[in-house]
Amino acid sequence: MMDAPRVIGETEDFLVVDKPAGLIVHSDGRTVEPSLADWILGNYPALASVGESWISPQGERVPCPGIVHRLDRSTSGAMLIAKTPEAFAQLKTLFKERNIQKIYLAYVHGHMAESEGRIVAEIVRSSIPPKRWYARPCGESDVRAAITAWKLLMNLDEDAAYIEARPLTGRTHQIRVHCASIGHPLVADHVYAPEKRPILGFTRPALHASSISLEYMGTPYAFSAPLPPDFLAVPQTRDLWDDSRYHLES
Repeated sequence: MMDAPRVIGETEDFLVVDKPAGLIVHSDGRTVEPSLADWILGNYPALASVGESWISPQGERVPCPGIVHRLDRSTSGAMLIAKTPEAFAQLKTLFKERNIQKIYLAYVHGHMAESEGRIVAEIVRSSIPPKRWYARPCGESDVRAAITAWKLLMNLDEDAAYIEARPLTGRTHQIRVHCASIGHPLVADHVYAPEKRPILGFTRPALHASSISLEYMGTPYAFSAPLPPDFLAVPQTRDLWDDSRYHLES
């Protein structure tokens, strides 16, 4: 049985939940399965009127109560949920203006030669099968540019690296696509590294939204999502979690 989301922070205007890997954020309009949206409605029914519905390709209106951003089904970690219409509008604006900082942890294939870097590339959907997203280099001033800053935490004994990634923009599959574009796809990412053998015990793309921080109505907030079991199962990197030296500078 899949773990349920856990609340890791809450105010009168929003809450932050730790979404487990494998839980879809909202219905995709094709399958019937539990979702984060269902959990929100079950635990916070007043949020039914907060936010915007998603229209599926089949024309179905899918409730997205308080949901201001998304994580892939396979990604675990911190998500912000608005509790009021006013908070929803304010948080959407903060995301649009890049005033919400998200930090992810990831395991990637191959050793990183540099200690840090910055990936700038547009995220484009392929027009021929298999349809997926890919990176197309562009200038940082390009309105379509997606930007990801990354920092090496450790090169592992296996041919892999543990990194911290900070997306400065929010595009679909951004970290997964950007890492693959520089020759370091995420471990166990069957979409962007189908030829790579999963290692380190992962059965899903090795990506965790570890923290989210923002200033809301003049008050700074920062929330961290605990490492999930598959991250904790990698002994070489387990002790890095609480070491602030490893976090990217703002």
